[in-house]
Order: sequence, then C-alpha cells, then structure tokens
Amino acid sequence: MENTEKLERVKCLIIGSGPAGFTTGIYASRANLRPVIYEGIQPGGQLTITTEIDNFPGYPEGVTGPVMMGDLKKQAERFGCECRWGIVTDVNFDKRPFIVTIDDRDKIEAETVVIATGASAKYLGLESEKKFMGAGVSACATCDGFFYRGKDVAVVGGGDTACEEATYLSGICNKVYLVVRKNFLKASKAMQERVFKTPNIEILFEHTTKEVIGSDGVDGVVLTKKLGTPEEEDVEIPIHGFFLAIGHHPNSEVFSKYIDTDPEGYIKTVPGRQSTNIDGVFAAGDVMDPVYRQAITSAAAGCKAALEVERFLQENE
Repeated sequence: MENTEKLERVKCLIIGSGPAGFTTGIYASRANLRPVIYEGIQPGGQLTITTEIDNFPGYPEGVTGPVMMGDLKKQAERFGCECRWGIVTDVNFDKRPFIVTIDDRDKIEAETVVIATGASAKYLGLESEKKFMGAGVSACATCDGFFYRGKDVAVVGGGDTACEEATYLSGICNKVYLVVRKNFLKASKAMQERVFKTPNIEILFEHTTKEVIGSDGVDGVVLTKKLGTPEEEDVEIPIHGFFLAIGHHPNSEVFSKYIDTDPEGYIKTVPGRQSTNIDGVFAAGDVMDPVYRQAITSAAAGCKAALEVERFLQENE
C-alpha cells in the first residue's frame, strides 16, 4: 500500500547552527522564507567551546563563544527563523523537494537545503586535553593566540597547518615549541623554510604528547621523546598555551552519497558561490572551507547562501 503520509514542507532547511547556519537563518528570515534550522550534535558549533573571541566585528570588548552564538540565534529567531533540536541522520537529494530525516525518525520535505554542519578539529584523545579545553588548549591559533602574548606555547603537528599556526604564534608569543611525532616535517618546502628561519620556533622532532599539566590552566606539557626506542624518555616543558594542528574533519558524511567532496571530505561548491553539484542544495562555513575556518568567513558564506537560496526559489517556483 502506498504511503500517503503528508510531510512537513519548508522552503529553506538549514542544517547546522554555527555562524554560517545562524547567518543563513537571519538573511533567509528577512527574505520571508520562514527557514528552519536543525542545530545538530553541537548547537552553536565549535565556538561554543571557545572562551574569548576578540576578532569578530561588533564586539569591541570581546565576547565568549557561547554568548556570541546565543546572540546570533536570538537575532535569527527575532526575524522568524525556527531553531529546533535534532540531528540530520539521512537525506534523499534525488529530486526536489528533498527528503531529510531527523534523528532517524522524522522526515521533512525541503525545497532548498543549506548544509552548515561545520568541521570538527582532530584531537589527541587525552583526558588532560579535554580537561583544559578552552582553558589553555585550543585548536585555533588565529582565534586564541592573542591571549598568550609574550608567553611560551606549543603547537602539535608537522604539516602545513601546524607550521602556519607556529609561524603566526611566533609573532605574538615569546617562544613556540613545534611538537612533531616524526623526525621530519610533512609541510611544504616553503612552509618548512619559514619555520626554520623563525628564531623563536623550536622544533621538537620525535616527541609525542603524553599529558597536558596544570591547575587552574595549562602550566606545561609532558612529552615522550623517541617513543618505543631504547632512548625513550619523558620531557616536561613549561608552557601556557597548547595548540592542536593535526587537522580538521568536515562533518559531511551524511551527504556524501549525493554531494561532491574533495579527498578530505570538504564539500565542493561552485567557485565564488555556495551552490553544490545538486541544484537547490547549498553549503556554507567550515564544511566547505578548508582554508580560512573563521567565524567571520563562515558568517559571510551563510549570508551568500541565503541570498542564493532566495534567487533559486524565485527562479524555480
């Protein structure tokens, strides 16, 4: 027997609730599209685990991540955006309207979809790392480096991102330790040369992080040198900031059957646009941006996505 159940239909369904998702909601609401946001597994996105944000325009005294995301949510709701708890567990983008499944249970028809699910920073998995998250441990030097001016910090990683983070921090901090598990850097030659030429960056090859230590905040890190060899030994280094730069993982798996991604899983969009390979499906923020990964660039992408949704609906009534 044919299933005749009538599904809820929305004009603009936004998946994810970071700066990209909420900004999409603000613009789509003001365009009278009555958007619905499903906030996902981490409502507010990565910024909810960030203590102070000093580089987002409009907050001259700085703001905490949770407060800023709360402000963005209130602004979206003020214009009529509906924010809901729930995780998208399946999608069917074969034809419009698209079918989106929430929490393996509820299904919604969406005339357009904006994917703003973000990317998750990769961590080492240490209990001490979790303990000091937002209190000395960070996965974004550009976001949090300012708080460690004149202090000693460590960056974990050996690729381009780690070298970029270390170089950035070297202009702010007293000393930067680059903790590299291998006995070589994986970064490009240009990035390696930049690091080698920076006098206050010290590279610790063949060092593995064992534990982040401290009381009220990070006071140091215990590293294991030459792990698994006869020369293995633990080394303790006093630092105030511990930065992870071992990569990010875009939260795009649930869409991968339909949406084109790069080898790392970042959603591909038309250059200069937020549209994907599926007409009516757009992407914004860190899920499609492996380069900048900033709140302000995510918000800008959300703005563009909403404007593109509006135009698409006008052209495809």
